[in-house]
Amino acid sequence: MAMNHATQDYLLPCGRDVEQVWERLDEVDAGRADAHELDCPHCRATRESLRVLRGLTRELADDDTEPSPDLTSRIMSAVRAEVRRRDLVPLASPEPGEVQVSDQAVAAVLRFAADTVDGVRARHCRVGRSTEHTLAVDVELHLVIAHDFDGDSLNVVRERVTAAAGARIGIRLARLDLVVEDIYDA
Repeated sequence: MAMNHATQDYLLPCGRDVEQVWERLDEVDAGRADAHELDCPHCRATRESLRVLRGLTRELADDDTEPSPDLTSRIMSAVRAEVRRRDLVPLASPEPGEVQVSDQAVAAVLRFAADTVDGVRARHCRVGRSTEHTLAVDVELHLVIAHDFDGDSLNVVRERVTAAAGARIGIRLARLDLVVEDIYDA
């Protein structure tokens, strides 16, 4: 059998291609294995792994569970999050030298904290060094809220974001602006 160039990188130590083992899996399971397939420990181990993969794939294909209704919006929130590293935020440290964390990492922790409040979905989070305090940051966090969201719950968002900044990251918020930019149906 001629070697397929696309799968040449998946050669087993015995020289067989994983694709060949996959294509012959049903034949071997039906008792029509050649001498090499019967005796080769590499092919035997690969077949076992491929059987597990095939079983799990069937299980996934047969699963008719519907994804949660907000899955798409959560994926899009992650996609919209800034993926490039920009500025670094200084952290207080008892050791000599400077410790810094990216503003992107800070924003991710703060968005997660806001998402823990029912009826809130965090979107964009802008983190910048405070002009008033040395080891503090100014944060502007954009939110989407459920149409039946209790306005007093914004205080809960503020508390959780502030607590996460201190407990999870070790920074202090000089300013936290919450911007409600949209409403969604729950």
